[in-house]
Amino acid sequence: MNQEVIISKIEKMIYILRGQKVMLDSDLAELYGVETKRLNEQVKRNMSRFPSDFLIQCDFNDLKDLRSQFATSNSTTTWNYKRRAMPYVFTENGVAMLSSVLNSERAIQVNISIMRTFTKLRKLLASGESLAQKVDDLEKGTDKLFRIVFERLEVVEANIPIHDPDRKKIGIKTK
Repeated sequence: MNQEVIISKIEKMIYILRGQKVMLDSDLAELYGVETKRLNEQVKRNMSRFPSDFLIQCDFNDLKDLRSQFATSNSTTTWNYKRRAMPYVFTENGVAMLSSVLNSERAIQVNISIMRTFTKLRKLLASGESLAQKVDDLEKGTDKLFRIVFERLEVVEANIPIHDPDRKKIGIKTK
């Protein structure tokens, strides 16, 4: 499979939850070619490798947030009907730690692709922030320019003589 295709597929599997970019255990299991249950078993066996900033177990509020990102009309109970427990989501560090837990050639290759995707998203975010800074700088520059223009217009208006309202009008007379 083409590297760009894999990365674009992975990008669609990254969600924002509690202000962090995360991936669902079921999506990771699909990428690694294992059952979700088996992936979670390996994680539970190695729980000391997954502190709270690497791994989050979802609650119903999290599922509602995720569901809004899925663009699905299924309720959280329908979406979660095959699961006995709430899903796990892995932060970027948690996904990296999975490579040490799942020790297969496919897991290594998938992890490399996932890390490249997170790096690509981080660069995209950084370029967006620098673009926002450039727009702010441009707005500040135009504000100064407009201020100067308006000050000069006020000076010009002050120097324009005001005509007498009773003065004789020039033009064609109409009856």
